[in-house]
Amino acid sequence: MTQLRLSLIDSDEGYLASFAVMRELRPHLPDVATFTAQARRQAAQGYRLLAAWQDGQVKALAGYRLQENLLYGRFLYVDDLVAAADARRHGLGARLIDALREEARKQDCKHFVLDTALGNSLGQRFYFRQGLLATGMHFRQPL
Repeated sequence: MTQLRLSLIDSDEGYLASFAVMRELRPHLPDVATFTAQARRQAAQGYRLLAAWQDGQVKALAGYRLQENLLYGRFLYVDDLVAAADARRHGLGARLIDALREEARKQDCKHFVLDTALGNSLGQRFYFRQGLLATGMHFRQPL
């Protein structure tokens, strides 16, 4: 495997390079323009998109934001974590989680938080291996 480079996505070119990988996690995104517009709106609210690049291609992504609430205090929340199908099982997700943990520490966060679907058993096993523990259930209601 070639050299891995991590960098934040903040340009139209970066969003274009990231779209196919993000769509593996978020297949409801119809096109790169919709994805870019949504990511830019979220960026105005603190969302950041960290990409893992190999050979000039985005191979994995982690979307995150710094937040604060009464439950966790200051924390880093992971919105999105995905590796391209051809790059899974190469340690990219673990590298992104390590980078986000380090960012959380630099930002004086007390917790590192993410949600995953109840049916995502592969993801859950991965998160357990990364030292994350399930501590609750996430509830929602479509409006």
